[in-house]
Amino acid sequence: MELRSVLHFLEDKTILVTGATGFLAKIFVEKILRCQSNVKKLYLLLRATDIESATHRLHHEIVGKELFRLLKEKLGTKFNSFVSEKLCVVPGDISKQDLDLKDSILMDHICNQTDIIVNIAATTSFDERYDIALGTNTFGVKHVLNFAKKCTKFKVLLHVSTAYVCGERGGVVVEDPQEMGVSLNGVVGLDIDMEMKLVQQKLNQLREQGASEHHIKLAMKELGIQRANLYGWPNTYVFTKAMGEMLIQISKKNIPIVIVRPTMIVSTYKEPFPGWIEGARTIDSMILAYGKGKLSCFLADLKKVFDAIPADMVVNAMIVAMVAHGNEGYSSNYDNIIYHVGSSVSNPVKYGDLRDYSFKYFTAKPWINKKGKPIRVGKVTILNNMASFRRYMFIRYLLPLKGLQLVNKASGKYFQKTYHELYRKIHGVMRLVDLYKPYVFFNGM
Repeated sequence: MELRSVLHFLEDKTILVTGATGFLAKIFVEKILRCQSNVKKLYLLLRATDIESATHRLHHEIVGKELFRLLKEKLGTKFNSFVSEKLCVVPGDISKQDLDLKDSILMDHICNQTDIIVNIAATTSFDERYDIALGTNTFGVKHVLNFAKKCTKFKVLLHVSTAYVCGERGGVVVEDPQEMGVSLNGVVGLDIDMEMKLVQQKLNQLREQGASEHHIKLAMKELGIQRANLYGWPNTYVFTKAMGEMLIQISKKNIPIVIVRPTMIVSTYKEPFPGWIEGARTIDSMILAYGKGKLSCFLADLKKVFDAIPADMVVNAMIVAMVAHGNEGYSSNYDNIIYHVGSSVSNPVKYGDLRDYSFKYFTAKPWINKKGKPIRVGKVTILNNMASFRRYMFIRYLLPLKGLQLVNKASGKYFQKTYHELYRKIHGVMRLVDLYKPYVFFNGM
C-alpha cells in the first residue's frame, strides 16, 4: 500500500483508541500525529476517575514521554496547542458496559464522530487475576464491539490480539479464527458466561470466608491458570485473549473487524527512532538480568526460533490493515480478517543467536554498576529441559546453603532463615520459568 493512500485515508478521520497509556498504543498515537497532522481527532480512553486525572495521565504517561521527542522538535512551541486540538482524553473502562462513559453527552459525541476504533487495551501478565483478565481481555472486547455498533460513521474496528492464542501448537500456525467454545485440547464444555459465573462464585466464597485481599489475589491468579490449562492454553493471558476473539466471531454481525496478532513485541526498529522501549518486557528482562551479571543460566533450546517483532513494525501493520479494510466501498460482509505480525519466517532469530548477540554486546558495552565499575559477563549455561533446570537450581543454590547450615550449628537460626528466604525466591523463579516455558520451547512459525 502506497504511503499517500494511507495518509489520504487518515485525513480528517476520528479514531477512538483504548488502552492509550500502553506501550503499543503510545507508539500508534505518536505515529498518527507525526505522519498525518490533518487527522481530525484521537479519543484516548483511559482508566481515570475524571477528566482532570485523565488529563494528568495524558501529559505524564503519554505525550510527556521521550517517544514524542521528534514530534516536539518538529512542532516546537506549537506542540501543546497541537496536542490539545488533536487528542481528547476520555475517562472510561472497557471491562464495563458502554466503556463506563459517565458523560452521556460526551458518549453521544464520540458515537457520532468516530470513524475507527483501535482496541489495544489488555492486561498482558501471563498469570493475571482471572477476574481482571476476563473483564478486560474477554468481555472488554464485547463491550468495545457493542460500542462500535452505536457509532454512526463507523468504518472499521481493529482489535489487537496475540499470535499465541494458538497455545503451544507447532509447525506453521495459520490465521484461523477462534471458534466459540472450541478448546485446544478437545475438552468440551468451554462456556465464557459460565467462566465469569465461576469467578463470581469463587470471589463470593472467599469473601464469605473472610479471606484477605492478598489471598483473594493469589486465588484468582491460580484459578486463571487452572482454567487455562483445563482447556489447553498455557496461561491466563492467552486463554482470555482467545475467548475475546471467540466473542468477536459470534457478536460481530456485519461490523467490519480486523484482528492483528503480533508475536513478542520488542523495542522500536526505526520509528520514531531506534530502540525506544518502556520497561523490561518479556525477553528484555532476561537480557537486562544477563547484562547486570545476575543471569547465570537460561532455559531454552538453542536451535528454536524466538519470534520477536519491533513495536513500530506492529504499528505499521495495524495502520495498513486498518486502512485496507476501512476504505469506503469495501464490503463489510467478509469473515475472519486476521493478520499475524511476526518475524520467524522472514527473519528468524534463534536462542543461540540471542546468547551470542548478548555476549558480544555486553562485552563491548558492559553494564556499569553503582560503583562505576563495568560488569563482566560470560556465556550463560543453557539448559534444554525442565529436569536439568531444577537440578541446576538445587545444586547451585540450595545444596551449598543446606550444607553450611548442617556444619555450622552455632549460626543455625541464621542459616535456617536464609535457607527459607532463598527457597521462596527460587520457588518464585520456578513459577516464572513455568509461565515462560511454553515460549522458550515454542516450535511454531
